[in-house]
Amino acid sequence: MGHKEVPVTHLRKVMLEELQRRNFSQATIRAYIGAVERFARFFGKPPDQLGPDHIREYQAHLLHKKKLQPDTVVAQVAALRFFFVRTLKRRFPPDSIPYPKYTHHRVPRILSPEEVAQLIDAASNLQARAILMLLYSTGIRRSELVRLRVEDIDSKRMIVHIRQGKGGKDRDVPMCPKLLETLREYWRWKKPKTWLFPRGIEKRGDQHLTDKAVWYACAEAARHAGLKKRVAPHMLRHSFATHLLENGADLPTIQILLGHADLEATSIYLHLSRRHLETTINPLEHLSVSGVSETNRFYHRPRQK
Repeated sequence: MGHKEVPVTHLRKVMLEELQRRNFSQATIRAYIGAVERFARFFGKPPDQLGPDHIREYQAHLLHKKKLQPDTVVAQVAALRFFFVRTLKRRFPPDSIPYPKYTHHRVPRILSPEEVAQLIDAASNLQARAILMLLYSTGIRRSELVRLRVEDIDSKRMIVHIRQGKGGKDRDVPMCPKLLETLREYWRWKKPKTWLFPRGIEKRGDQHLTDKAVWYACAEAARHAGLKKRVAPHMLRHSFATHLLENGADLPTIQILLGHADLEATSIYLHLSRRHLETTINPLEHLSVSGVSETNRFYHRPRQK
């Protein structure tokens, strides 16, 4: 299959406008546009000259040749469906661009509280420490963290205000004194003006830190801490939710703090909480069965007389 560069400037502009009109997050916009551009490069044609048959072929390539996880391929297919149905206004039958089936449901990996402490202590500098503490103590997404402004840290109300989270929704999350102490020390050192985590010298363009820099802060700290797990920002979000549950928080509260649209997405943390697993009474315990000492040791029942 060809891999020529394909000009998609006009189509990219149209798709970008459509995504922005629907208030998609910047992270989703980048992912969707990138998926369409890779799709076009794979076939060596402009994407508007392709269709459902090409999507199915590309999906098979991602799953079987590149060995990508089904959830990764689902995200790619969602981007392509958006391009054809929303941007090009093509009316494909719903089953003409199928999503791949999940072969199994993956439970998120988390860190123990002790591992989180090791990670934070291994931060390369004060900015990395502040990033790690924010990720863990608020459950904030990486894309939300980089867009935090100085004014979003409300020390009087002890609140972190998260703007335009997933789905375009704002939310407030509590801030603990330990986090505030670190953020104040960070502010005295860095003196950010607009963005809490500016990119380089803020005066040069007033840009915030990149998503990649947040990922690097996690990976670098994990390496210095000697952790064997591959630590990414989202693992700290999963750890935050699970540890909250283990400390007695209820699912609706965790749902609000994480900014989940529905409780189903939050309920996965029940699978990770040791406290909930250990305190759940097995239904076998309620059965009035005979004692094990009364059970026959022979393979065959004695004949009834």
